[in-house]
Amino acid sequence: MSIYFAFALVLFTFLPVNGARVLLSLYALDLGAAPLAVGFLTATFSVFPMLLAVLSGKITDRVGARWPVLCGTVIVLCGMLVPYFLRGVPLLFVAAALNGFAFAFFSVSLQNLIGMMSPAQDRTHNFSIFSLMVASANFAGPLFAGFAIDHYGHATACLFAALLALIPMIMLAGWGGGLPGGTSGPRPAGGVRETLADPAVRKTLATGGLLMAGQDLFQTYMPVYGHGIGLSASAIGVVVGMFAAAAFVVQLVIKRLINRYSMERLLTYTLYLAAGTFLLMPFFKSATALAILAFIFGLAICLGQPIITMLMFSHSTEGRSGEALGLRITVNHLTRVVSPVVFGSIASALGVQPLFWISAILLGSGGAMTRPKT
Repeated sequence: MSIYFAFALVLFTFLPVNGARVLLSLYALDLGAAPLAVGFLTATFSVFPMLLAVLSGKITDRVGARWPVLCGTVIVLCGMLVPYFLRGVPLLFVAAALNGFAFAFFSVSLQNLIGMMSPAQDRTHNFSIFSLMVASANFAGPLFAGFAIDHYGHATACLFAALLALIPMIMLAGWGGGLPGGTSGPRPAGGVRETLADPAVRKTLATGGLLMAGQDLFQTYMPVYGHGIGLSASAIGVVVGMFAAAAFVVQLVIKRLINRYSMERLLTYTLYLAAGTFLLMPFFKSATALAILAFIFGLAICLGQPIITMLMFSHSTEGRSGEALGLRITVNHLTRVVSPVVFGSIASALGVQPLFWISAILLGSGGAMTRPKT
């Protein structure tokens, strides 16, 4: 089975879920939800990944990627049909929960799949392409959501998102049998506690959580900020999509940057760049300016995320890579559950703008934590 099939599978599996994040947030605002409610809605996406990612990793190690990803895409389709047939903010929470449940399984499986199909000398390149595919879905998903809302309305846009999930279902039903399977032998000794005993793993998990919190805040509250300053849904979709467009530039330079600076040093630089971008965002109300800042922010995040994935994969025990990546996703989504609720409370009290500055402080602190000592 070609690695390019796996890359295409990543793109089409992530596409409907990434569109759903923006789509359901804008739908909630259209139904009159407050920023705090939007924060809770975003947190709902992360509840099941937080709880189930390690279990998903263990299942992936055992059975391979095909069935976890296929089941996940079926659940995404069902989840996005809920707000198409039934109107109301509570139903948006049902859709978000189902999307999160699906994400808990296919995200771990697909990351592990790329690692298993990659020789050691190609792993940096292939994980960067993986991130490029995820970022392409991040770009196309919000763009699709914004234009679908403007032209067909929120409910019909949910139907379109559901139909997108049919693409990976067809791919897996027809050709998924050629993907690598799981390991049928005895599992290596050890577990999550042993993995967490490694200081490098703990630092990687903490840094990954900060990057994910910053990304999630951007994807959640940039639509809220854009809505508040009068941008159209299409303009908001373009701004959020520019974040993901940066991945195409990252793909051209990431290998050379890692060779020149090392993964750890480059990770520090990405955290500082993301922090600086967040400091500037509240000072601008032009869609063009915000799109430029979103692109710069995307450069930082799209550099940082594959580095985190590669570090976690390299720190994992042979035969337990899915479990290690699941632990990373658990920590990331614990952050994504807590931060939207906290940030939503702050936004309801103080407005959206201070959220960007708070996140800048957190990202800058992460940069100081990861800065090499020499």
